[in-house]
Amino acid sequence: MTSKTLKGVLLDEQAELSLQDLCHACSTSTEWVVELVDEGVLEPIGHEQEHWRFSGPSLLRARAAMRMQQDLQINLAGVALALELMEEIEAMRERLRRAGIDNNY
Repeated sequence: MTSKTLKGVLLDEQAELSLQDLCHACSTSTEWVVELVDEGVLEPIGHEQEHWRFSGPSLLRARAAMRMQQDLQINLAGVALALELMEEIEAMRERLRRAGIDNNY
């Protein structure tokens, strides 16, 4: 049996990634990330592309978008809608938890 060591970095909501960092973390091109920004999937901090910064949750959204495109063959507009709906569902579940309503979802 072989063992492998995984290395990683924990990112919180305050962590910021450059455009190049995000591309490297997702193993993708700058053009693809720019398309995510154009579709509203990602919202960078900063106005000019060379100064864009992305939060830790942006990395999670980018990876989720990539999986949807690769696994489900969803276009970027569909990915944006799916992510928005998934986040809305999670927000509703959180409100139910805070209200003490048990949901089994």
